Formats: sequence, structure tokens, C-alpha cells
Amino acid sequence: MNDPIADLLTRIRNAVQARHARTDVPHSRLKLAIAAILKAEGFISDVTEIEKGGFKVIRIRLRYDADGRPFVTGLERVSRPGKRVYAGHRDIPKVMGGLGMTIVSTPRGMMSGGQAKKAGVGGEVVCAVW
Repeated sequence: MNDPIADLLTRIRNAVQARHARTDVPHSRLKLAIAAILKAEGFISDVTEIEKGGFKVIRIRLRYDADGRPFVTGLERVSRPGKRVYAGHRDIPKVMGGLGMTIVSTPRGMMSGGQAKKAGVGGEVVCAVW
């Protein structure tokens, strides 16, 4: 697998389209940090680490409203292995006019775009979620 972050986003996107309650992804600290940000921002309901077949996996519980519409309507990888995208704290892009969010990898760790702006740090724009 060349891009584990793209794999994480694709698994979430596919699970939402299939209306699954949860999805499992192979464990890594980076994926766990991204999932924790998605949970903190209210896009998913829960993130847990479990052992499955001798390997650690991250179980992500998806969040739907009362009518069955998902809270995650779109996920997009911004910075890819072939084309890295960096932004200063003033240049962190808005997603859907502020309705979505970006996830930024900063020297202080993974943060949402809003947290990075408040902290005054820029970094690699990992993905956009709306």
C-alpha cells in the first residue's frame, strides 16, 4: 500500500455509501490521530483500537442523523505522495465555505485546520472533510 491515508479515507467513504455502522482499518498512529480528529469534530461517533486476528485495527463507528443521512458526505486527499501540499497558518484552506474542515499535519502533531490557525502553525494539508 503506497498511501495508507488514502486507504483510510476510501474505507470510510465506502462504508458511508454502503450505510454500514462501522468500518475497520489497519492500525497506525497517523490513522488513529486522523480518526480522533474526525471524532472530535463530530463527523464520526467513536474510535476504538481492537485486536483482530493477531493484528491491531482501528474500529470506526460512523455517525448518521435521525433520517439516516451520514454526517460525512465527502472526504478528499489533498496532499498526496506524488504532490505534497503545504500551507502556512494564514493560508490553510476553508472547505465548503467553512462547513467542512481540513486536517493538517503540523510540527505540533495532527490538528484540524481551525486548531492550526489558532495555534499559529502551518504544515502539510492532509485531507478535507465535509
